[in-house]
Order: sequence, then structure tokens, then C-alpha cells
Amino acid sequence: MRIGALVLRIIQQMRRDKRTLALLFLAPLLVLTLMYFIFNSNEPVVTLVVSHSPAELIEKLEAADFDVIEKNDFTIAKLKEQQYDGWLALHNNQVKLTLLNDDPTTARAVMMKLSQVLQPEQVSNMAIMTDYVYGDKDTAIFDTFSPMLIGFFVFFFVFLITGIALLKERMSGTLERLLATPIKRAEIVAGYLIGYGFFALIQTIIIVLFGIYVLDIVHIGSIWLVFLINILIALVSLSLGALLSSFAASEFQMMQFIPIVIVPQVFFSGIFPLDHMAEWLQYIGRIMPLYYAADALNGVMYKGFSFNEILVNLVILACFAIVFIMLNIISLKKYRSL
Repeated sequence: MRIGALVLRIIQQMRRDKRTLALLFLAPLLVLTLMYFIFNSNEPVVTLVVSHSPAELIEKLEAADFDVIEKNDFTIAKLKEQQYDGWLALHNNQVKLTLLNDDPTTARAVMMKLSQVLQPEQVSNMAIMTDYVYGDKDTAIFDTFSPMLIGFFVFFFVFLITGIALLKERMSGTLERLLATPIKRAEIVAGYLIGYGFFALIQTIIIVLFGIYVLDIVHIGSIWLVFLINILIALVSLSLGALLSSFAASEFQMMQFIPIVIVPQVFFSGIFPLDHMAEWLQYIGRIMPLYYAADALNGVMYKGFSFNEILVNLVILACFAIVFIMLNIISLKKYRSL
């Protein structure tokens, strides 16, 4: 009887908590649906620029499912700018293959297909050279998305810790007592962000230094840019965690935001190439902060991008932070109107 009474109380408690029930049953369906569409996306099309090639070779390349673009006045700078997968140039009995290698899996696919097209007897009198714009022949797929993992862990832990800490502040009555004083809503938000931001900054520095110097994660560009990107990620996560904590009634509900807010962003952070997804999925990806954070981190740490080359991503991250901070200020209206 006592066990039955306890079970009945839990069932009644859950029935009254409509938000928990919705997250319990709908969140897995959302994540599962995203995974279904992502893993059933179109097969990637390998684009190869060909210079000074006979028509016979171009026909064979097209038959091997290459998207062939003929350009004789082509350069490596154009290859980087237009993001083609590779460039095959034939000149003076030499075959030179330049691979973009922003995705090692695609680079290996290019080489495999070319090995089938360029049979040994066809190129026996030619010297074949292979160059890489990013990385080299030993580059692993982990090298391309390991920088994104640094940003993800900064985002995830700052979001979780900040959200739960601010929820405790509200549940303990601290926030209500603050709002009973003449302090302005903007000052409260600024105080919380700076206070928790200090610890988020320390956490960010530790994660970045550990990832680069202990785990030896690939790092080509400026470490100061890596710090700058991750500080912006922490600021976005801090302001988002603070915002969502105002909609949670318990720590359990705060944890339930993870499959709604965090998990979908993992799919659009670069682990799965966005260009290969359906167009509507690409639009969803571009409203995720981690999409821009991962793009900037990958650009600096793997490709060696400069500040100007990641400026757009930095501005967008800053805009996300500003929007979330403003929403935090507005959300305090339900506790006090000034």
C-alpha cells in the first residue's frame, strides 16, 4: 500500500507538470527526427577543377561522378575562395593534384576516384604530384572537428552551470530580494553576467590550454584568436543559460533544456558537413550560435585564418550575446516592473 501510494503521488505530480511531460515525450522525437534527416541527406558531390586537360580525360572524370569545372587560368587562391574539392592541372607531362582538404574524407574520395580514372598505363610517362591547401596526407577527420569540440564544451558547461546557479538564486529568493531594491533590471543582469562570467572566463582558458597543449589538438592560427572566439562562445552561453533559467521551475527542468537547446547544435557544429544537408536543414543550422563558433574555430585552428577572415562569425556571435542579454532584461519584467 505504501509503495502504491508513493507511485500514485509521483504519477499525479508528473501529470501536473505539463512542461516536463512535453519535454519527456517530445524532445527525443525532435532529436530523432533531426538525426533521420541529417543521416539521410544527399550524397556529397565532388567538385574538381581541371586545367589543360584533353577531352577524353574530362569524359572519364565525369563518368566517375566528378563535377568537372574546366578552368585554365586557375589559382590556389581561387580554390580556397570558391571551396572546390580539388584542382587537377596537366602541363608538360606533369599531373599536379591540389586538394583543398578541408574535409579529409572528401580528399581521400577524390584520390580514390582519380586512381580509377588515371590508370597506371595512362600516366606512366607523367610525374604526378599531390599538394594540400590545408593539412597534409596524414590529416585525420578528427583534426578538422577537434577545434569545434573545444567550443562545444565551453558552450555546454557554461550554459549548464550558469543556468542551474541562476535558478538557485531565484528559488532561494535572492533574485526577488534584489528586485525589491531600487537596482535596475539592466544592472542585475550585468552583475550576474560579470560575476559568473569571471568563472566562465577561467574555465574557457583552462579548456583551451588543455586542449591545445595537453591533448595536442591541431592549432595553426593565433591562440589569441582562439581565446577571443571561445570568450564570445562563453558570453553567448552565459546569457542564454541565464535567459532559459527564468523559464525553469526546477533543476530537473533546466536539465531538460539540453536536448532542445544543446543537442541540435551539435549536429550543425561541423561534425556533419552542412553543405551536404537538405536546404531547409541548412537554414536551421544558420540560426545556431555553435555553427558560427565552430566555423571560426575551424578556420583559425585548422586553416590558419586571420582576424579579418573570421570577423563576420565574431560579429554574429556578438549579436547573439546582445540579443540574449536584452531578452534577459525583458524577462525580469514578470518579477518587477520599473
